[in-house]
Amino acid sequence: MGELGPDDGAGNTYSLRPGLQHRFKSSTVKECIRAILKEKLTNVEYVPEEIPQLTKSLSETIKNRLKEEGFDRYKMVVQVVIGEQRGEGVNMAARCFWDADTDSYAHDVFMNF
Repeated sequence: MGELGPDDGAGNTYSLRPGLQHRFKSSTVKECIRAILKEKLTNVEYVPEEIPQLTKSLSETIKNRLKEEGFDRYKMVVQVVIGEQRGEGVNMAARCFWDADTDSYAHDVFMNF
């Protein structure tokens, strides 16, 4: 028995980074996003009054599906932007602290014609 308590030999097992088998796979996430957008947005018409609820629903659905994929030790940020196609462009920017070893992103664009 050590000075601070029983010494069971386990040591510190807490890990700040995901293991190699749990690395963020942007291709897997992109496929997941694409499937959800196709399922939920195909043949949906743009109705401005319904967009806030639709974006919230889509972001929750994507986040929940990604949790099911088993990405341990990751904080998921899901941003959904829906706009009407009128030939206008959209510019967006975001800032964050980034760990090049473990942090990554995935995105997809869905358009109804």
